[in-house]
Amino acid sequence: MNKNALIMIGIGLVVIILYLLGVGSLFREGNEPMFVAVIVVSLTILYYTNRAKRGEEIYLRPIAGLVALEEAVGRATEMGKSVLFVPGIQDMDQVETVCGLVILGYVASMTAKYEAGLNVPVARSIVMEAGRETCKESYLKAGRPDQYYDDMVHYLTDDQFAYAAGVNGIMIREKPAACFYQGKFYAESLILAETGNSIGAIQIAGTGSPAQIPFFVTACDYTLIGEEFFTASAYLSKKPELLGSIKGQDIVKLIGMVLMILVFALNGFNQAGWIDFDITQFITSR
Repeated sequence: MNKNALIMIGIGLVVIILYLLGVGSLFREGNEPMFVAVIVVSLTILYYTNRAKRGEEIYLRPIAGLVALEEAVGRATEMGKSVLFVPGIQDMDQVETVCGLVILGYVASMTAKYEAGLNVPVARSIVMEAGRETCKESYLKAGRPDQYYDDMVHYLTDDQFAYAAGVNGIMIREKPAACFYQGKFYAESLILAETGNSIGAIQIAGTGSPAQIPFFVTACDYTLIGEEFFTASAYLSKKPELLGSIKGQDIVKLIGMVLMILVFALNGFNQAGWIDFDITQFITSR
């Protein structure tokens, strides 16, 4: 266990001791369950993060949409067609845009490897610069800097539906074999996905916008839903601290689900008269 982990555990123990001793007004009375939950969540994530840093294998279930990225780029290469990547319509202040650019870097490395064309139309100037740097770095790491050019990532317009019309025009004219929609989307999501479907492209979408997920699920071959999209950077980068953090969060969610099932079962048994234990009163009294 490294030094940082020991320091965090030490701080946690000190806080627990202070709480048990009831030192002054350091703790607000009535928030004991939240206090315990924070300690459990922190230590669980810390445990798995340290396991990952020590080189232990952290298993995360495969996500079909991420596995299919290479398949889609390979298909475009075999057909001699380009790859279209749409990083959403919002600026870099949105976490979905940042996640989309992370996936763009991975896709760019594969297009460099397979020598496939890449077209990245964007709706924000800052996203354009960030996308160019991402693609340039990916092509450099792949050993093919000669294939990179700045117009690979190009600006269309800030207007929502004008941007959608511009991207649709690119699809109709160039007929890319693979279309990726990774970022923040609004009403234009179905317009883009339906156009890509009409040209027979394999489509992989990913977004954190709950209202747009049904449209992508309907019109695309693969969709990264919610957390699958946000954890893509960990899956693709394989960084130990990211993998350990995700594993820890999954364990915390599992603990939460088990506790919810337990509370539901105990409450049902109490209502049926099988046991004399009111779990609701027990929790609220703490």
